Amino acid sequence: MKKSTGLNGRLKSFGHAFCGLLYFFKRETNAKIHAAAGLLAILFGFFFYIDKFEWFMVLSAISLVLVTEIVNTSIEVLVDLVSPEFNEMAGRVKDLAAASVLFASGFALVIGLVVFLMPLLSALAALL
Repeated sequence: MKKSTGLNGRLKSFGHAFCGLLYFFKRETNAKIHAAAGLLAILFGFFFYIDKFEWFMVLSAISLVLVTEIVNTSIEVLVDLVSPEFNEMAGRVKDLAAASVLFASGFALVIGLVVFLMPLLSALAALL
């Protein structure tokens, strides 16, 4: 297959990337969960007027979770392609990929607590 070059090639590359994103958000339940959590964090950021550094941390955490989930999904699809029957090593590869998402999600949770816990507690205290 001949590789496209120039502007046309770049546009095709973006098209493939957007197809991957559509697949990711249509077919992966965890993608929807992580995206919803990220959106909630962004809404909290606007509500609590977080500063630039806090925005950087929140958006970095959201990005890290989504990127690791996309890579995890890619690895799972590839492993299923090359090893459709049960294989202990294939399972280990999938477990390791899933562990990266777990680690990133834990990091995002810590960032969320650091940035939003005190403002949330203050808002709750004001309501009571």
